[in-house]
Amino acid sequence: MKANTDTSAAVNVARAGSHKTFAGPAEWFTGTVNVEMLFTAPGPATVSGGLVTFLPGARTAWHAHPLGQTLVVTSGCGRVQHWGGPIQEIRPGDVVTIPAGVKHWHGAAPDTAMSHIAIQASLDGKNSDWMEKVSAQQYAG
Repeated sequence: MKANTDTSAAVNVARAGSHKTFAGPAEWFTGTVNVEMLFTAPGPATVSGGLVTFLPGARTAWHAHPLGQTLVVTSGCGRVQHWGGPIQEIRPGDVVTIPAGVKHWHGAAPDTAMSHIAIQASLDGKNSDWMEKVSAQQYAG
């Protein structure tokens, strides 16, 4: 690959606090969840990333990603589970790799908030396939 020396293709720094933040939609989340979109790569790349904060007990619905997902836990204590597997505790510095197509959920512990950076790529414009909500019994393990 040849380096791009075109000075019009400048490096962009998006300052902290300058990103769009929104409440996690009720059809995809249980409890209070805030999503701060950190980046969406310019085409032809399809990678996006966001800082997702779950208040205690909050969690995603069951879902899968067509090209997988990586989570980097930044604060708090959380949980992650793939369909049929055990609930696993996640803490700051943990990196969770979810393979393509694996049904899973993730969220905060019952009494502790948790934040993670979620990174995923889109396939044909879609980065997630949302399914049913995680029941209270499933969340409790």
